[in-house]
Amino acid sequence: MLLQRSEMLILPSLQEFIILERISNLSTITASHPPISEPFRIAPQFVERVWGWTNLAPWFAKLASGNPIGEVWLTGDECVAETGPWNGQKLSDIFAEHRDSLVGSSARVEGSPLLIKVIFAREKLSVQVHPDDAMAQKYGSPRGKTECWYALAADPGARVACGLKRGVTAEMVRAGIADGSLEQDLNAISINAGDMIFVDAGTVHAIWPGSVILETQQNSDITYRMFDYGRPRELHIEKSLEAMRLATQAGKVEPRALPDRTILVDAEYFRVERIEVKHSITNAELRATDEGAPPLSYLFAASGQAEITGSFEQVSLPTCGIVAVPAQSQEFVVSGDGAVDLIRVVAK
Repeated sequence: MLLQRSEMLILPSLQEFIILERISNLSTITASHPPISEPFRIAPQFVERVWGWTNLAPWFAKLASGNPIGEVWLTGDECVAETGPWNGQKLSDIFAEHRDSLVGSSARVEGSPLLIKVIFAREKLSVQVHPDDAMAQKYGSPRGKTECWYALAADPGARVACGLKRGVTAEMVRAGIADGSLEQDLNAISINAGDMIFVDAGTVHAIWPGSVILETQQNSDITYRMFDYGRPRELHIEKSLEAMRLATQAGKVEPRALPDRTILVDAEYFRVERIEVKHSITNAELRATDEGAPPLSYLFAASGQAEITGSFEQVSLPTCGIVAVPAQSQEFVVSGDGAVDLIRVVAK
């Protein structure tokens, strides 16, 4: 018996099967990884460096158990969330699963875009240089390393090296590496608490003792050492010379005061703002300087303590603590216990 056309079972085409499968997979992903919409605090990661401190007080309640600690990574891939539903999860995993809600769908690269750290130098760091995006990708890395330094504290006479003196040539740099005189070719800058120094990729630089620095950088740990003051560590002379630019945009940045905040630096990959919270500030007020789609941002308490409240479990922000604010964040309020010196770092 022949079926009428209206009674026939019409099977979908192969193309329709593929579309249905993609919709099913998307629904499964959305159900298993709901968007992140609440801010969460990140636990610091203490990184040993030969030039570091053994006691990080009063900034962190941390004593080195072995080698000195030179860097405290606040947003490293191995750092873990310590509040919210993602408590205990690595930042790299959180960004992999919730990239769009954290960074926004228009993000230029995969994963976490920024690495924020506090640097404690008891001795001089190596004279070094970082590659730009093009060179990093040439050698198999996703991004280069442009950074900036905000001085949380500085002793009288503290200095850093940032860029080469005018007239220094590549041949002079190579000779200075060979005979140990490279430091005399560096541009030394005095640094005081509250100063911001921009260090774009290709800048020959070094951090010297005497200051505590909040560093914001592209999420890359590529460093080419040119000179290391006799320490038995690997040098990367040829790649450092390839990455080096004789003239860059690096140097001290003049702050730009707005009625509600100070713009410390506004660069290609990040914007860093200083906001004094005397009583409270809303998420909408924090984002007053943002343009276009809401960005991922971080809130770091340079001094004072705060509480972040909203339709989620309250998140405390201690001194030197940091909180991630997703691009798709719900509304919240930051309330200070007295004046809070808030550093807001915006990913671009």
